[in-house]
Amino acid sequence: MTSPASAHLALRNDPLEPARRSIRPQVLDLSTENIAELAIRAREIGDVIPLWYGEGDLVTPPFIRDAAKAALDAGLTFYIPDMHGHAPLTKALSDYQSKLHGVPIGLDRSTVTPGGMQALLMALSLILDLGQNAVHLEPQWPNIANLIHLVGAQPRPVPMAMVDGDWRLDMAAVARACDARTRAIVLSTPSNPHGWVASAQDFRDLVAFSRERGIWIISDEVYNRLYFEGQAAPSILSFAEPEDLVMTVNSFSKAWAMTGWRVGWVTHPPSVAGALAAMTQYMNSGTAGILQAAAAAAITEGEDLVETMRSRCREGVDLAYEVLSAVPDVVLPKKPRGGMYVFFTLRSEPDSRKACMRILEQAHVGLAPGALFGASAASHLRMCICRDPAQLRQALERIAAALA
Repeated sequence: MTSPASAHLALRNDPLEPARRSIRPQVLDLSTENIAELAIRAREIGDVIPLWYGEGDLVTPPFIRDAAKAALDAGLTFYIPDMHGHAPLTKALSDYQSKLHGVPIGLDRSTVTPGGMQALLMALSLILDLGQNAVHLEPQWPNIANLIHLVGAQPRPVPMAMVDGDWRLDMAAVARACDARTRAIVLSTPSNPHGWVASAQDFRDLVAFSRERGIWIISDEVYNRLYFEGQAAPSILSFAEPEDLVMTVNSFSKAWAMTGWRVGWVTHPPSVAGALAAMTQYMNSGTAGILQAAAAAAITEGEDLVETMRSRCREGVDLAYEVLSAVPDVVLPKKPRGGMYVFFTLRSEPDSRKACMRILEQAHVGLAPGALFGASAASHLRMCICRDPAQLRQALERIAAALA
């Protein structure tokens, strides 16, 4: 039986329902990343150290901020006519990627976007249509599956293999998941959430499969510079020809401490540059010039900053493993090879949402439930370790004490 209160609520909401029911099913099904319950409880508790978001705690340094201010003072406040990006930034991206990946990346191969999210949306919108599907590796940043769904295609998760405590690409499983309607394989490397890094052989296998089957490979390489074994993680750009069905998605957010600036780019075959320029014109009319000026300064002058961010993440991983490895309840895989996260499980609690709430209540530390990253990660917890070392140690010691 419906209570008077619920009946009143239903009547109050009735005028809104017809409008809501009429929007696209792909949008109707979307939900934002669900840590809302944890965040609400965190506000009630107070004194919570939030390690659930994928964001460092360093403010964007002065040389980048100053470049934006100088561009603003110089009057770079009009439209940028070239839909691929402001010339100083597109030139910087060409030089940077060519040097970093050891292959020439021409000016016609990069399109600047308002953030890595927009880069991924454009890449998927370029190739996916209703009734098609895209395979993506799992555990995976949830935005990838949701964007595949948003553009009208079916997301097909393929769990990564765990071998001797290490995440591995199961190429045979990826191949089995592909059918006549598969248009893309999407991966992130270094991975969010678990720090796996695709090897040269992984990329060779993916490119060969793409050539054989005519399936696009979209490689999210936002954490490419936060690699602990060298200057940069391997990129699929080093193993693909310019006109292979390959795109990479990147962003200034992580390695250059610019999450709030919303500047990214997609690297693509030269022949699709015109199509992406047209999409840019009608989706956002380009990225603000002052933001592109800041991004150009970051990429041309920011190698010391990148090293600082990489060292901060590497030290954060080492610190997390030092403290958590002494806690019997914690199960740690092999150390991640890149990224800004530690991804682990608890022996005592296989439900990641309950585990995160327990740690929030008892340790006053906010972690992200692995369930957000796919069914294969339902027992895992994600911790962002790109933080001030003193604060991170405090958070880890709180967790260790709560789980002891």
